[in-house]
Amino acid sequence: MEKVLEVAKNTSKHIMSAAGVPIIEGYHGEDQSDERLQAEATRIGYPVMIKAVRGGGGKGMRIARSEADFHQQLESARREACKSFNDDVMLVEKFVENPRHVEVQVFGDQHGNAVYLFERDCSVQRRHQKIIEEAPGPGISPEVRRKLGEAAVQAAKAVNYVGAGTVEFIMDAQHNFYFMEMNTRLQVEHPVSEMITGTDLVEWQLRVTAGEKLPLSQEEIVLRGHSFEARIYAEDPANDFLPGAGPLLHLSTPQADEHTRIETGVREGDEVSAHYDPMIAKLVVWGKDRSAALKKLRYCLRQYNIVGLNTNIDFLLSLSGHPCFESGDVHTSFIPQHYEQLFPPPAQASVEETCQAALGLLLHEKEHTREFTRRSHGQDAHPANTHTHSYTLSTWHVHNRVEVAVTYSPDGTYKMEGFQVSGELQKEGGATYLHCCVNGVLSRPKLVILDNTVHLFSTEGSAQVNVPLPKFLAGVSTSGAQDGAVAPMTGTIEKVLIQVGDTVHKGDPLMVMIAMKMEHTIRAPKAGVIKKVFFKEGAQANRHAPLVELKEEEQEEQPQP
Repeated sequence: MEKVLEVAKNTSKHIMSAAGVPIIEGYHGEDQSDERLQAEATRIGYPVMIKAVRGGGGKGMRIARSEADFHQQLESARREACKSFNDDVMLVEKFVENPRHVEVQVFGDQHGNAVYLFERDCSVQRRHQKIIEEAPGPGISPEVRRKLGEAAVQAAKAVNYVGAGTVEFIMDAQHNFYFMEMNTRLQVEHPVSEMITGTDLVEWQLRVTAGEKLPLSQEEIVLRGHSFEARIYAEDPANDFLPGAGPLLHLSTPQADEHTRIETGVREGDEVSAHYDPMIAKLVVWGKDRSAALKKLRYCLRQYNIVGLNTNIDFLLSLSGHPCFESGDVHTSFIPQHYEQLFPPPAQASVEETCQAALGLLLHEKEHTREFTRRSHGQDAHPANTHTHSYTLSTWHVHNRVEVAVTYSPDGTYKMEGFQVSGELQKEGGATYLHCCVNGVLSRPKLVILDNTVHLFSTEGSAQVNVPLPKFLAGVSTSGAQDGAVAPMTGTIEKVLIQVGDTVHKGDPLMVMIAMKMEHTIRAPKAGVIKKVFFKEGAQANRHAPLVELKEEEQEEQPQP
C-alpha cells in the first residue's frame, strides 16, 4: 500500500520552512477569525492571496488587492471552499504580481530514495485554473532547473514521501522560487513529464507500491525534447470563460500516435453535465524542441472539432499563436495582460468563409433534393436566377449578420458577392469536406451541417454560419431576458443579494450562483428597480432562465419655469 502523507497547506509550510525549502511569507495559523485574517493581511501587505487550506484547482481562492475588498473576497472564498471541500479554513499569503507557476514532478520509494523528473510550467491560467502546461519550463536555465529539482526532492524527503507527488512553486521575474504546496498524487498534467523523460509514472506507482526501488536513479533520468498539454474545456472564452454544458453532437479528434496523446472520457453523442468539471479532454504532444512541439500542438488543435456546445479550442489556437507565448514569456497574468490581442474587437465577416458556408449549404441541399428534381424534371435543374440569402457568421468571439446574393449558373457554378464559386462535397473517413474554389483560391474545410447551421473547420480555426430564424420565431424572447438578468448556465442559487423594491446600478451583484463547482456572481445588466425575483436561495435555475426582472426608474418631471 502506497504510503501517502496528506498534510494541510498550513502545516506543510511549517515543515518546508524547517527543512530549508524557500517559502513565501504568509499566515497559516489556527485563529480563523475575520479580524485575525485581516490583521495578518495588513501585516503581510496587499495584495494578498486568500486560499482554502484544503483547496485545489483554483477553488476557494481569491485575491484581495486592498483592505476595502478583503472581507468580500474572504467570504466568497469560504463559501466556495465549503461547497467544494466541506472545509472553510483559510490561509493568507503575499501575492506575487505576474508570477510563474512552476511545479516539479517528484517520486519517492520505501527505501529512502527520491528523484525529480524535471519541472512543468503551468503559468497560463484563467480563474486560477491551468489551461495549458508544458515541460520543461521555457527560459529556465540548467542551474535553476537543478535547484528547483533539488528543492522539490528536499521537500519530499522532509515528510518521508513515498509515491508520485508534485511540489508547486511560485517563481518571480528573477527566477527566485518559493514553495506553494505539495500535491500528494499524480496530477492531470503528468503526461508532459512522461513525454520528456520517456517514463510511465503509473507503472512507477505500481512498482513503488509493491515495495520495489525506483526504476531509475537521478543520474539516469534524461531530459528529452519538449511537451505541451492543452485542456479542452466546454466553456465560452469570450464570456469570461463561463463553463458550459450540452450535447457533443459532433466530435472528431486528432490521430493519436507516439507523440500525440489524447486523454478523454467522452465520445460523440455524450452530454457534458452541468454538475461536474467542464473539462472534455487533454491533448498532449511532444516535439524535439519547444518550437516543434508548439507546431504539433497547433496542428492537432485544428483537428479537434466539436459541435454542440462552446469550447476553448479556438482560444487555445489564438493563445498558442501569440508572439509572447511563442517566445516563452509566460506568467499567471498572461491572459489579462494580452486581452486585447487574444480577444480582438469584432471584425467584418470573412466573405470567403461566408461563401464557403453558403456553397456548402447549397450543395448539401442539392444532394438531398437531386432525386426529387430528376423525377420531376427528368434532369438536374440549374435555373440562372439570383436569390439573396441571409447568414450570420460566428467565430468564438465574433457574430456578424451578412447578406449574400447568390446567382445560379447553368454550368453548376455560382456567383456570390462578385466571386466565382464552385465546388463539391467529398466524403473521407466518415467526415465531409468541402472541396471549393472561391475566385481561384482553393480550400478544403471540413464541413458539419446540423439543422440550418454550417460549421467550418479549417487550418485557421473554426466558424459557424447560421441561417437566421423566420421573423415570427426570431421575435419570440424569454420573459425577463430583455428586462433583467438571466442565468448564464444551469446552476444552484447560493445567495440572493437583493429584494423586490431595491434600487440597483449597472454591475451591482444580484445573486451568487454555484455551477460546475464554481461560484459565479450575477450582476445587474442595467440600472433600475427590482420588480421580481424569480428564484430563492437553494433553488436550481436552468440556463437562460430569468432570474431578476428590472424596471427602469422613471425620471421625475422637472417643474416648468
